[in-house]
Amino acid sequence: MTDASTQQSPPTSGGEPATPDIPDDALCIVPVRNMVMFPGVMQSVTVGRQGSVAAIEVAVRTGRKIGLLLQKDPTREDPSGSDLYDIGTVASVLRYVTTPDGGHHLVCSGESRFRVSEFLTGFPYLVARVTILASVPGNDLEIEARLRYLKSRALEGLALLPHVRPDVAATVESMTSADLLADLVASFLDSEAAEKQALLATLDLTERLDKVIVLLGRRIEILKITRDIERQTAASFSHRQREAVLREQVRQIQAELGEGGDATSENAELAKTIDSSGMPSEVAEHARSELKRLTRMGEAGTEASMQRAYIDWLIALPWAKLDPESIDIPSARKMLDQDHYGLEKVKRRILEFLAVRRLNPEGRSPILCLVGPPGVGKTSLGQSIAKAIGLKFVRASLGGVHDEAEIRGHRRTYVGALPGNIIQGLRKAGTRNPVFMLDEIDKLSASMHGDPSSALLEVLDPEQNATFRDNYLGVPFDLSKVLFIATANVLDTIPGPLRDRMELVELTGYTDEEKMEIAQRYLLPRQLVANGLTPEQVSITKPALHGLIREYTREAGCRGLERQLGALLRHAAVGIAEGRITRAHIDSVELVQALGPGRFEDEVALRTAVTGVATGLAWTPVGGDILFIESTRVPGTGKLILTGQLGDVMKESAQATSSLVKSRASALGIDSGMLSAFDLHVHIPAGAVQKDGPSAGVAIYVSLVSLLTNRPVRHDVAMTGEISLRGLVLPVGGIKEKVLAAARAGIRTVILPKRNSRDLEELPEAVRQEIRFVPVETVDEVVAAALLDAAIEPARTAA
Repeated sequence: MTDASTQQSPPTSGGEPATPDIPDDALCIVPVRNMVMFPGVMQSVTVGRQGSVAAIEVAVRTGRKIGLLLQKDPTREDPSGSDLYDIGTVASVLRYVTTPDGGHHLVCSGESRFRVSEFLTGFPYLVARVTILASVPGNDLEIEARLRYLKSRALEGLALLPHVRPDVAATVESMTSADLLADLVASFLDSEAAEKQALLATLDLTERLDKVIVLLGRRIEILKITRDIERQTAASFSHRQREAVLREQVRQIQAELGEGGDATSENAELAKTIDSSGMPSEVAEHARSELKRLTRMGEAGTEASMQRAYIDWLIALPWAKLDPESIDIPSARKMLDQDHYGLEKVKRRILEFLAVRRLNPEGRSPILCLVGPPGVGKTSLGQSIAKAIGLKFVRASLGGVHDEAEIRGHRRTYVGALPGNIIQGLRKAGTRNPVFMLDEIDKLSASMHGDPSSALLEVLDPEQNATFRDNYLGVPFDLSKVLFIATANVLDTIPGPLRDRMELVELTGYTDEEKMEIAQRYLLPRQLVANGLTPEQVSITKPALHGLIREYTREAGCRGLERQLGALLRHAAVGIAEGRITRAHIDSVELVQALGPGRFEDEVALRTAVTGVATGLAWTPVGGDILFIESTRVPGTGKLILTGQLGDVMKESAQATSSLVKSRASALGIDSGMLSAFDLHVHIPAGAVQKDGPSAGVAIYVSLVSLLTNRPVRHDVAMTGEISLRGLVLPVGGIKEKVLAAARAGIRTVILPKRNSRDLEELPEAVRQEIRFVPVETVDEVVAAALLDAAIEPARTAA
């Protein structure tokens, strides 16, 4: 339809000067050919030339309007200002999309006429200063008379056109502006571009109305004659004769245009491809119907390119292609052990899954969901499963997806529509049974565009996904052979119905010993290659590696450890590249020189050396962490003050803890008069971090009892558990993550609810040997295990 170009090439990223800013009274000019846009009319424009694309992108990015100018000679590929008419239309870009075939399409709304004052230089596209033009009004009575006559003629012409929407006639009937009606009717006319340009350049409203009426009258007469000819032809020809004549006419027209032979052969090739694609009969019939529609369209139209893209998508999908599976359990076990250290429970579940799939290939496989903190190997486990089975691996990242169309696709009525991520992934895989990983499924979010998690309900349901229907395709596609694997950091944000369709496999953080093995086996060799080094050039001692883990990283996974290893190797690479050294031997001293002082230290003994400070354990989406609870008392009236960015649940837990301490004051040896004379202040450091949950109740209770009895908390003890007003210690979640965090922080004794003792079986054997666990049922047992027997002097009770 339209196109644009410039006199200059876009600037490169070398040393060329920057493009100057476009003045406020100037427009990015887009040259168009064979079309004229009028004010008040919305129209689609196809842009292909480099300069026009650059002008459109600048306008869209900066929110500026564009100017559309008709070329005098439509054959010019690089028109300059002198090759364009000087009067055009200011337009707003309502929508700008690119299609898979590289086309650029925009929908514009015409706003006003303008005249070019001068073309500006120094831009990689046409820019001109312009003057906005207004219509010259005439005599009101004459304008009213012409408005009525033009409206009646326009309605008459619409009645002669086939397939006209009823709302178009209603719009014309309701228009009261002669200026807008004249431009609207002019845009509908199929006149030559030069005639429409003359209408656009006519500012006198009376004269423009007269010209539009003349052109419209001529068009109406042509339509009447055409209608009469059609009636006469229909009366004299049978259906078969009409079809033969029409086909012959199409053939003759295509021959005159020089495109008939290529189009016919290409359509024949498409028909053969449809027959050999393995589509179900229903889908194949639909594809043939769409191909017939394509043959009746002109090749240069936008709709034809969209129709061709749709048929290409249907043909390209793996309707019948299934890759053979090769499941060897011993080989799969060996492969998992080579790729991942630890994770015994997870690897055992994967091997069970593979064994069942081998024994029952036609059975419906469960949807596995790997849940764990970042960096523990969820995505690489999915790749290992695909490698063990011998299938292709496809990954779709769902983080931040908030549009249902990202899953189900866009309907074809939209310009630039595409299928959803599921169908796109299958086309990329080229097979109907790949291992399809839905990464970060917990990061989906609903919006005004729909709920993507609801769209996944059908995808992940083995009973429904055999007839999955993508909005773009509009035909069912069988997903029952796809092996879906999801990953998530947390479960709370996954909707219940979606979570119910998946089998959860939990991955927790690594111990320091596991991180040592992972660093030596996987991370260090990978970083040596990434930094251009060899094992003969760099070696790291075990003490240095242990110090790197304990003092420079504190995480559940290994991503931070790998980054620090990379920084350490880059430090060594500088010396080797400069020729100062030929081999780097990194020990604890070199570690500090390369990375600076350690970022983390064992602060438990320091922070709990005074009364009123207890160490709690917390669960976070990225693993466990230790949590310090600090208490102090100040003169007051017995109020409880809470600080530290606490959530509602944690505030309620602290209130319940305070009430429990006051109710048991005499049993604890606390002066009840002191409770009414002082305010109790409970603070949890790291106040910029939101904290919530009931599991800090035990630690808050110990902190308050320690403060009020002047008995310090044991420096190597951490605790977790919810308390009740009866003094019971209730079970909590995330025990494994919390205990691993305690081990990383140097804790040697962990107090936990007795009903959580069964969770200790999931801990690595090394951690169970390293830490002493004290299961408790009441707060009295907690106090006995956490506090020292002897009280210290009151002077040391300040927190």
